[in-house]
Amino acid sequence: MLRGRPGRPKVKMTRVTEPSDEDLLLRMLAGEENAFVVLYRRRHPAIYRFALHMSGNASVAEDVTQEVFMALIRDARRFDPTRGTLGGFLFGIARNHLRKRWEQDQRLVPMGDDDGQFQRLVPRNGNGSSWHGESLIAQEAKRQLRQAISTLPENYREVVVLCELEEMSYEDAAATLDCPVGTVRSRLHRARALLCEKLREARTARRVTAVGE
Repeated sequence: MLRGRPGRPKVKMTRVTEPSDEDLLLRMLAGEENAFVVLYRRRHPAIYRFALHMSGNASVAEDVTQEVFMALIRDARRFDPTRGTLGGFLFGIARNHLRKRWEQDQRLVPMGDDDGQFQRLVPRNGNGSSWHGESLIAQEAKRQLRQAISTLPENYREVVVLCELEEMSYEDAAATLDCPVGTVRSRLHRARALLCEKLREARTARRVTAVGE
């Protein structure tokens, strides 16, 4: 009688759970330097994108991002988890620094080029599918969208960047902007309407120019 080959011993797999932002902050406050490094690497990209979309200037975005994390080092104990997430807290600091910048320099700067963040907002074609690839139509559509967002009033631009580009929940956006959730919803609704109108005007202007030529 042949005996079956003994099976391999079962290895119990354990899932490694990444620490939350709040856990990292507590470790940072306890003096664990690596906790800040992990938190910085995790949150730096989103804060930088927000500053870039709001200012349209890569240099300003980098400066503001660094100021945000310097402020976190100095004032980490100001964070109150009952008022929102740490991510929202950092966005709020970035927002305040941007406003200080705008008070110092009122010049309008064109939006920076970050095509990936705008792909979801690009209008869809007649078949209901998104415009993909490097086609001139897609590139022009995204350029027009960036331009349209850059001309929105600040309060509307903020909700578009936070809720649409950064995919933040209405609740977290409300905590970041220090306003009711209903205000976020209404501003976003109005911002979308303004964007549609601006894009429609841009298309009409192109048609008029084409006819004139």
